[in-house]
This record gives sequence, structure tokens and C-alpha cells, in this order.
Amino acid sequence: MKILNHISLKLLSLILPLGFTVDAQEAKYVFYFIGDGMGTNQVEMTELYRGELEGNIEAKRLLFTQFPVATVATTYSRTNGVTDSAASGTALATGTKTYNQAVGVELDSVTPIKSIAVRAKEAGRRVGVSSSVGINHATPASFYGHAASRKEYNKIGRQLPESGFDFFGGADFWCGSPADTVGLYTLAEDAGYTIARGYKDYQKKSKKADKMILFQTTEASKIDNRTVAYAIDRTKKDMTLSEIVRAGINFLSKDAPEGFFFMVEGGNIDWECHSNDAAAIVREVEDFDNAIGVAYEFYQQHPDETLIVVTADHETGGLALGTGPYKLNLKALKNQKVSELQFSRMLNAARIKNKGTLSWTQAQAMLKENFGYGAAIELNPKQEKRLHAAYDKSFGSNVKLEESEYQKVLPLATEAMKIINEIALVSWASGGHSAAFVPVYAIGVGAEKFQRRTDNAEIPRTIAEIGGYPVTD
Repeated sequence: MKILNHISLKLLSLILPLGFTVDAQEAKYVFYFIGDGMGTNQVEMTELYRGELEGNIEAKRLLFTQFPVATVATTYSRTNGVTDSAASGTALATGTKTYNQAVGVELDSVTPIKSIAVRAKEAGRRVGVSSSVGINHATPASFYGHAASRKEYNKIGRQLPESGFDFFGGADFWCGSPADTVGLYTLAEDAGYTIARGYKDYQKKSKKADKMILFQTTEASKIDNRTVAYAIDRTKKDMTLSEIVRAGINFLSKDAPEGFFFMVEGGNIDWECHSNDAAAIVREVEDFDNAIGVAYEFYQQHPDETLIVVTADHETGGLALGTGPYKLNLKALKNQKVSELQFSRMLNAARIKNKGTLSWTQAQAMLKENFGYGAAIELNPKQEKRLHAAYDKSFGSNVKLEESEYQKVLPLATEAMKIINEIALVSWASGGHSAAFVPVYAIGVGAEKFQRRTDNAEIPRTIAEIGGYPVTD
């Protein structure tokens, strides 16, 4: 999909006589995309990977990187040089920095801060908040919730229907226990929300709904209610972020004379970065780009009324493109067919099917099928030895799972992923966040206001100004 040529207000101002001013136009429709954990290198890796697949040492551009305005933003919180998703989510939602772990509250952990979503609603816009992870997770929560800790999932979930927003989309409610989650559905329904399970169910229910919540199917939530399926693992039955965006646009466009504000988080990028799963990340960034493409289709129909802003809350993992040699081998990542998490699940399922055992020969066959080891990718003796040692750890008498921020997996799955990263010549500083710059891209009404280097707390202030609902009372 190619970007349409257009003349920005800034360019127009350069060709007008001095002293002549152009009246600022408000954006009737605002899309705010947040790629959780998506630093500049996550974007660069994806584009270089796409280029290598075509035999080129150059970036094959994503849609959103072709937007006419591009810059970078800092992400530090009020208390930490390296932010967490709650503090950064709050900054991106409210224009106010706070402490790590805080959701929509000041440093005193009590005083609530209004988000631009709330201000958009007060200004008569229809409002949508969505994510590929739990809808009461840190980033989406920052647009409607207020809590001293992001881990107060039930409290945040109870605040969702109180917001009165028109559309929510995400994996599901996510709480510490199923018992805590059950009551949230009743509260939402009592507040007038229709809950749909999957895109087809949304299509059946949306026409008669006043307010809408779109979750993945019940079957998918039984596997993992925290997130929709990773792009690399997705089946035809799984809901996608693009479907969430398409549903959101469809619903928010109904009876919207004043327009709408729609926040969309690509949360799975961060989850894969926490586990340093490069092959899964490039698929996730591409999937995020596809979701942005749905909004871009809308922009093409309303180019003089729409603003699209794409950014990230922080970088995750300290991704480095290169490990010493002055080259990359990103095309090797195409041989990985599933995420680290999914491969661990597959190994477990195979063990259960084989009555509690899995031979090294069987494990090797699975490594060949899902990572290309022994086929498209030839391993050296040291790598083979590492995989065998990880196999012993995974299927011995005292199994100790490898743990990252959001998942626990068998050592063999982790080692297989680490080796393909090494072959691709990418490396990681940690399994946590970093203070690296994040990208900012914009197109449409007011996009020229994002021309300079910025900070995460400045982004919502600028969006609110363009949208006509300032963040100051």
C-alpha cells in the first residue's frame, strides 16, 4: 500500500506570502497507534528482514514508516530513567509523567489524571480503546483507569464500564484469578455494553449494540486470556488486531457527527521482545503495520479530516542489529515457524502424546520442522551440543523452566530461539525495557506538528490540540 502524495500545512505556509496565516483545521477522526516495546531497531529489523527475503541489503518499507512525518521520542518516567508500560502509558494517554507502575494517577498515587480519550468523549467524540492483549493491561488501562499499581487488574477492569467509552477491543479481561474476572463481564453488561466473542460474533451483534466490547473467542481465551494469538502462531480461528481495528472503525463511525478518537495498542510486540524472540517480533511488527493499514484505508476516504499517529511506549530488550561481523543474516528468521512459547507447548503436547516421554530423535525432528535445523540451517557441533543439553534439561527428572516477563517455557524452546537469533546476527541487552528512543510517525490533519524530536508526554498534548480537546482544564 503506497502513501498518497499530499501538501502539508507546513509546506503550504512556505509558499504563501509572509504575514498570511492558514487557519488550523481540527482532526475529526484521530487514530493513535502504540506499538508496545517497539523501538527504532524493532522497526529497522523488520524492514531489513523484509528486504533480505527479496535478496536485497536494504529496507523494504512498512506502510507506517512511509508516513510523511517521522521523528523520535524519549520515554523516561518521573521516577525512572527506564520506564515501565504503566508510567509510559499514562504519559501517552494524559500528557503527564508519573512513577513506574502507576496507571492514570499523579505521584501521590491517588489524584486521577484525565486522559485524552476522556477529554475527547467530553468534547462529543465517540471513543474507542483497544489492544492485542488484555483490555485492563497497563497501556489500554491508562486511557480509562486510575490505580496506584498496574497490577490492580480487577479494580481497573471495574473502571472500564464507568468510562462510558463506545468501543473496547482486546484479548479479554485479565485478572489474577478466574473468579476475579467473572464479575467484570456482568458489570460491563449491566452498564449497557454488548460483549462479542470474535469478529464474526461482532458482526452479528454490533448493529443493535449501543456500546461494544470485542474479545477473542472463549476457546482462544481458555488457551491464554492475556493476549490474542501471536502473529507467527495464528490460525484462521484466531482474532487479529486488524479485525479489532476494522470493528472499531465500523462501530465508532456510527452516529458520529463530531468524529471519533481511537487508540490501538500492538501489545504483543512487547511480549515477544521480553522473551527476545526476533523471528516472532518481525511478524508482530508486520501485523501491527497491517492493522495500521486498515486505518489508512479510512484515511484515504477522509484525508482532510483524519490524523494517524504511530509511536511506542518504550523499547524492550535492548535489541542490537549486529553481533560483531559487519553483516546481518535476518533471512534465517524465516525458518522459525512458531514462537518460543508455542514451540514449548508443542514439545509438551508431544511428550504427553508419547506417554510422558520424548526421545532426542523426536525432538530433533520437531526442531527441523519448526526451526529448519538439520535442513535449511546447518548447525555447528557447539550448537548441536547446546540443543542436546537443553533437551536433557527439558525432559530430565528436575525440569526448570526458562522464565521471561510473560511466559515460562522449556529450556529446549529457549535454546532453539537463541541459536536462530545468533545465526541471524541479532543480540539483546536484557529481557526488560530500555531507555532507547522510540519512533513517532504521523500523517493527516496536523501531522506537521510532529516534525521535531519530542517526548512521550508531549505526544497526547499535540494530538489533543489537533483534535480540539486540549489536555488542560
